[in-house]
Amino acid sequence: MNDFYEHLANRQPGLMDINEYFISAVLIPIVKVEGQNHILFEVRPKHLDRQPGEICFPGGKVEAGETPKETAVRETSEELGINTESIEIIGPLDILVAPLGTVIYPFAGTITGLEKIAPDPGEVEKVFTIPLDFFLHTAPSQTKGEVAIRYGNGFPLEKVPPGYGPGWKKRWAFSVYYYQYGEYFIWGMTSKILFAFINLIKQHHR
Repeated sequence: MNDFYEHLANRQPGLMDINEYFISAVLIPIVKVEGQNHILFEVRPKHLDRQPGEICFPGGKVEAGETPKETAVRETSEELGINTESIEIIGPLDILVAPLGTVIYPFAGTITGLEKIAPDPGEVEKVFTIPLDFFLHTAPSQTKGEVAIRYGNGFPLEKVPPGYGPGWKKRWAFSVYYYQYGEYFIWGMTSKILFAFINLIKQHHR
């Protein structure tokens, strides 16, 4: 066992059962509008199976052989119809392990040449921007979401304590943030990532 102990001592930890998650990366795009910093958002087409009509950041699935950073750049380029040279990654945020089986690698970055954006209509209905100052001076509304679990057929419930009986059981509550800016309602993982980004800015300037 000594050789295994040595192997374990030098091993870098990852996420257990990572293959059971949807692994994605997104970019928080910072753009200049009349000399002011804005954040760019996408509205997804209503015909999509995944998140139809929702407001989100550019991003998507991390493909085999690709780093999350490369995914964020590639997806932003494809979705907004711009070349990768227009995208500059500033740095990563903390990784988000979402309660619905998704792992998201968020990055902040800048996009130049806003006038050249030509969104892919198959993935993006439209784009819009909101001044960064709005988020720096506007706290999001906040509530709680709940995660429940139930065991599938065949699990021997009679062997575990009664609290794990049949049916759905609440196991976890998590913070839900949302913003309203004019007609735009920003919620879900997008608002959670955005809230974390704004907090990083505020912490830096304390």
